[in-house]
Amino acid sequence: MNRRDKLLEIVGSENFSDDPKALGTYSKDFSLVPSGVPDYAVKPKDAQEVQKVIKFANEHLLPVVPVSSPVHFHGATIPKQGGIVLDLTRMNRILEVDEVNRRVRMEAGVTWEQITSELEKQGFRIMMPLLPHPLRSAVTDCLEREVPTNTVYDYGEPLQSMEVIWPTGEIFRTGSASVIGYPDSPSKGANPSGPGLDFYRFLQGAQGTMGVVTWANLKIEYLPKIDKIFFAPVHDLSYIMEFLYRVLRLRIGQECLLLNNINLATIMAEDWHKDFERLRASLPPWTLILVISGHQRHPEGKIQYEEETLHKIIKNEFPQISLADSLPGFPGLGKKLLPMLRKPWPREVTYWKNRYKGACHSLFFITKPASAPKFIKTVEEIAVRHNYSISDIGGYLQPIEHNRACHLEFDLFYDPASRSEVERVRGLYSEAAPLLLDEGALFTRPYGELAELVYQRANGYAMTLRRVKRLFDPNNIMNPGNLCF
Repeated sequence: MNRRDKLLEIVGSENFSDDPKALGTYSKDFSLVPSGVPDYAVKPKDAQEVQKVIKFANEHLLPVVPVSSPVHFHGATIPKQGGIVLDLTRMNRILEVDEVNRRVRMEAGVTWEQITSELEKQGFRIMMPLLPHPLRSAVTDCLEREVPTNTVYDYGEPLQSMEVIWPTGEIFRTGSASVIGYPDSPSKGANPSGPGLDFYRFLQGAQGTMGVVTWANLKIEYLPKIDKIFFAPVHDLSYIMEFLYRVLRLRIGQECLLLNNINLATIMAEDWHKDFERLRASLPPWTLILVISGHQRHPEGKIQYEEETLHKIIKNEFPQISLADSLPGFPGLGKKLLPMLRKPWPREVTYWKNRYKGACHSLFFITKPASAPKFIKTVEEIAVRHNYSISDIGGYLQPIEHNRACHLEFDLFYDPASRSEVERVRGLYSEAAPLLLDEGALFTRPYGELAELVYQRANGYAMTLRRVKRLFDPNNIMNPGNLCF
């Protein structure tokens, strides 16, 4: 039996394709990473079919590229060496919502639109990154360590235990999901750790190179009873960082983030041609967005305490900060933005990062909040050298771990139909990345050309990763060409 017939046998004719037009849909994404075409695409219905495909790929030394949704941004799902695209979009069941353990178990193909809608019906919410694409896989974003906008809880990411198919075809469950009797075991898979090593961390940030996650448990929280959103215009990032050091360590607030004027205008413009230029010209350079919430018990009292504490800190320690329920000249901003922060971007509107010019290439890393102004200055200087307007650079700063660190992101907007703009952004990115690395930027999620740069400077780390890769994936079939593999 040839390869084509065997794959047809595994998933069925309606879930197999080798048509060039259909395969072309997997050849590129929203990134600047060069395109690559697979030989076959299959859509398994469950873990058993995933297992069969991977075992077959091992026998025939075919690369396997797992894809969990039709939306990708960083090039990690582009087939770099052909092979099989393992499309998990059929595996889109929400398997259980566990109120007692505040946990949801869902398959890899479940989208942000799907999970937020279902949880809202049951009075829950999931910690999510800033305005994710509605058709993006929620499990994938958590595996890729996308930073949530909510920083008040004790976890930096919402992942718990999960099921994975290793590159050899073995099925494995991490943490307390590994015990006999799961999912009916007392632990319910709520603990991602042990026994012994934490394998769920081994799979985070791996870009599909270490196995295929079929389902995962994610933490959820009750929807707040009361919310109050505040805004502060920011002209001095260092000053506002000191304020957040003071406030976030007290665990005040739910969502807390900063956006510069172009990113906030891109998000808030309703009538694009009418609103965008007006907004970005009149918004402050940066805006602090802070949400406080009251939950199941004594919600009014919690809101009152946090609001009084905020105003006391401002009055006594940070008098230059003006914290209000809207920005001057933008009445009703809070009523519009607050529900947006709890849901993915609306499907009927062009994704916010693509609204301005049609495409966006993001450069992001982890740093100390106090170092953010230095990095912003560096990127602006490089932009000038590449004739890229500073006023066109989107900025997003996300405090994490109670402001011990932050995610700093630069969004470089460009017209994908303009070769000169594409090359300008490519050149800016290529020059900025090594300079930022020299200045102490921590690229914990290196994609594309950035991976080669990062792993060249962490040779011992890369050598160890390659040894581990050979143990788990001796034939190097899982998404080759990513990370240092």
